[in-house]
Amino acid sequence: MTTEIFLTAEKPKGTSGGRCGVAPFQSTNRLEGGLRTAHVVPPSGAQGLEWLKTGIPRLLLLLLTLLATLSASAQWQTQTVTLKPGWNAVYLHVDASHVTLDATVGTDTTNPITEIWLWKPRMSPDRFINNPQQPVGADDWSSWNQSASVADTLARLIGNAAYLVRNESASDYTWSILGKPVPPHYEWTSKGVNFIGFATPAVNPPLFSTFLGPAQRLSSGGEFFRYDDGNNDLTPSLFNALFNTVRVRRGQAFWIRNPNEFNRYFGAFEIASQNSTGIHFGASGSQYSLRLRNVTPASITVTMALLTSEAAPSGQTAISGVPPLLLRGALNASDLTYAFTSFSTDSQNVTLAPRGQVGSETEIILGVNRVAMTGSPSDLYAGILRLTDSLGYTQMDLPVSASPASTSGLWIGNALVNQVRHSLKSYQRGTDNQPVQTDSGQYVVANTVTTLGSVARPFNLRLIVHKSDTEARLFQRVYYGPGLANNTVVATRQNLLLPTMLSSARRISAVHLPFSDGNAGWPFTGQFAQGQAITAQVNLSFADHASNPFLHGFHPDHDNLNATFDATLPRGAESYDTDRRMILTFTAPGNDFVSLTSGGNRMTGQYSEEMTLKGSGTESRQIDTAGVFVLKRISDIATLTTQ
Repeated sequence: MTTEIFLTAEKPKGTSGGRCGVAPFQSTNRLEGGLRTAHVVPPSGAQGLEWLKTGIPRLLLLLLTLLATLSASAQWQTQTVTLKPGWNAVYLHVDASHVTLDATVGTDTTNPITEIWLWKPRMSPDRFINNPQQPVGADDWSSWNQSASVADTLARLIGNAAYLVRNESASDYTWSILGKPVPPHYEWTSKGVNFIGFATPAVNPPLFSTFLGPAQRLSSGGEFFRYDDGNNDLTPSLFNALFNTVRVRRGQAFWIRNPNEFNRYFGAFEIASQNSTGIHFGASGSQYSLRLRNVTPASITVTMALLTSEAAPSGQTAISGVPPLLLRGALNASDLTYAFTSFSTDSQNVTLAPRGQVGSETEIILGVNRVAMTGSPSDLYAGILRLTDSLGYTQMDLPVSASPASTSGLWIGNALVNQVRHSLKSYQRGTDNQPVQTDSGQYVVANTVTTLGSVARPFNLRLIVHKSDTEARLFQRVYYGPGLANNTVVATRQNLLLPTMLSSARRISAVHLPFSDGNAGWPFTGQFAQGQAITAQVNLSFADHASNPFLHGFHPDHDNLNATFDATLPRGAESYDTDRRMILTFTAPGNDFVSLTSGGNRMTGQYSEEMTLKGSGTESRQIDTAGVFVLKRISDIATLTTQ
């Protein structure tokens, strides 16, 4: 019998590729641009069934190494698999690529695993082999062998992948794999076979007969093969007739073929998320979107629970705690704030209508409570968000991570000055209703109103704040763009930018602050944090022709020169020193979803300024203004380039 086996890296002509799990926003673990799926086309009829039962498994003796690079933030979970004597088909829901097989299985003298194979060929659609027992090209397969005399091409275990694992002992062995949980991701071929496992509950998994109920075309037209209690000759058996007794066990891989039929059913619900590797907030993220979609004909309830991560293994970042995860609630129309519920107190339920109906799909907005997180931005909070359904078909474990917010970087915003302090005097009057005068002829002041009052037209002041790891400074201008080393910088001078890339750079300036060649800025005192206040002192000399608004170089009454232009006039004659004391009082976080989750990127509060004009001698006049401000972080570059 001659058999043609097409091993393809992409979808062959006439096939459909389907994903379930985290889709379709971002790709998952990929090699050279795509997650490779093998499409094997056996002969038709009885010959095809016989070949599927005997020939395909023999192709799995050599495997392709696929090393997946996931987020540096890691949650840890142990997946346990019971291995029968002989060959076992295993599907991993965790990624254990942080450590080599030699360092785990190879060094464990009690571990009876002798071989592990991963089937991930990456050949073009027109390649084929005549002998199903021999692969074409060593580059298409990878394998790990406990024997030192056999060269290994598979070094590490990745998630969302099916393996053949050989248990050399004569009894069952419980294999524990510590790794990072990965969101489910499937690619389906309708022109061959699929070697996959399902994200079913670890406890009391469903029978195939009930699990496949929502997918009748797959249940009635598909062919399902498994390895029965270990198998030494790699021969799977067709078990369609046993759907009422065989359970869809988590961690077990199955061969499935459904000729010319597209399938996207892999559980009771699907998720579509922003990041295929999980829910990662980092040190600056605040909100995360997750869509749930019911794919069954019945109404279901999806339960979300936040679980604690296991301890990080040696050499990995230690975990400080579970992220304080929040679920956004309804909008309050009176103050335009969102309610929230916390995962730290209870699990959350979402009810989805039957597929195709209104309400069968919904968006979930998650946030991390940055007010509740303590520590430095280098600390790692990590956990696992487990989603299960009321039918008992699906269990998805999504990694969740966050770090305490960093406020370092470039902040740009505005202060809206809308109040000024009154200086309204009322004078004492005598019995004749006339103002009372002193012996020197001065009127006697009875009362002075010094409250803040509204102005006729509010005035905007640009605020430019750069915060390093050690201090915050107010600037008159900054430059943002490619630096001399072709790296993005926040600089104090234009000549620190790459001359050939000036069109991609930006100068940000505040015209109400005094210009200086050095542009050193003005340091803030106080703590740059919600509920705290910072103060900057800006002094403007009466002789500063570049910035003092009282000076005009071409007007004899405002040039600080005498009538013959040969001597400089003293302070107070034509211009004044101006001392500005600016205070930014940050609003304490409110008890609403946005306030609790956005502290790392947006700061609001009250603006106040004490402006003192100094004239001749000790004469001075203080003017107080007030308003509100908003600052938004546009860059997290903590280092200011000054030279």
